[in-house]
Amino acid sequence: MECLGVKRGESVLIVADTSTPVSIGGSLFEAAKNLGCEAMIVTMLPRTRHGEELPDAVAQAMRNADVVIAPTTYSLTHTQAKINACKKGARVASMPGITEKMMNSGGMTADYNKVNEIAVRLNKRLENVKNVRVVTDSGTDITFDLEGCKWMTDTGLCREKGRSTNLPAGELYIAPKDANGVFVVDGSMSGLGLLDSTLEFTVRKRFVTDIKGKHAGKLVAVLDKVGEKARNIAEFGIGINLEARLIGNVLEDEKVGGTVHIALGDNSTFGGDVIAGIHLDGIITKPELFVDNERFILSYND
Repeated sequence: MECLGVKRGESVLIVADTSTPVSIGGSLFEAAKNLGCEAMIVTMLPRTRHGEELPDAVAQAMRNADVVIAPTTYSLTHTQAKINACKKGARVASMPGITEKMMNSGGMTADYNKVNEIAVRLNKRLENVKNVRVVTDSGTDITFDLEGCKWMTDTGLCREKGRSTNLPAGELYIAPKDANGVFVVDGSMSGLGLLDSTLEFTVRKRFVTDIKGKHAGKLVAVLDKVGEKARNIAEFGIGINLEARLIGNVLEDEKVGGTVHIALGDNSTFGGDVIAGIHLDGIITKPELFVDNERFILSYND
């Protein structure tokens, strides 16, 4: 509640689904009630994927709340329901797949004022770059055209009207103008968890043209079910939470300091031009970055 700056008298809506642990939804409800808020909880059926739209009744409730906290199975971050709630002034925290263990360890225990400091400092270093190239020993070599694009920060501090965040938080991310090359996901992948073998993606003109690897078939089936827009390179992100750990839950995995992530699908919620109804992140460990053709060292200290 501290991250959201919740105040007495505000309306706080907990959006859960039937797979949300009762202890988590209940504890968030009790915390809001004990702060003197108008606490409410709505439980829906789980969505089938990250970014799938919510029932209209839930979306309407979100638009009428001061604060929305969503410990749902799948992320609602990249939905029009979240966008419209924020436009109405709601502060929204998405916590997809959160567990009791995650609530009390790892990324959630970070000093979010420190995370914010890192984000501000890194953003200043990157805000005017035109391209970023990512290379890894596992085969990644992809370049992002970022000219005219804006970096976004997710720091866990969500105290102003219309703001949104993940919890746990800690990333700098951007919707690229273009992307070309190959990236190899060796950490974890949305919908697949921790990977026991890599996934290799070929990208041409910001579109995934081929996926190889042991689990490629399962991922391709998900993407094909949604359609062509699901193969859009939606996001390039950098993890900046030094307490986060690679655990197989992308909510935390993409925040791990020293990693980067590349997402497919929807980027309409952060300045992109694709509405896809799906958003899948792949985590890449031990990346080497080149910014405007110069080697770039990620620094998390002053």
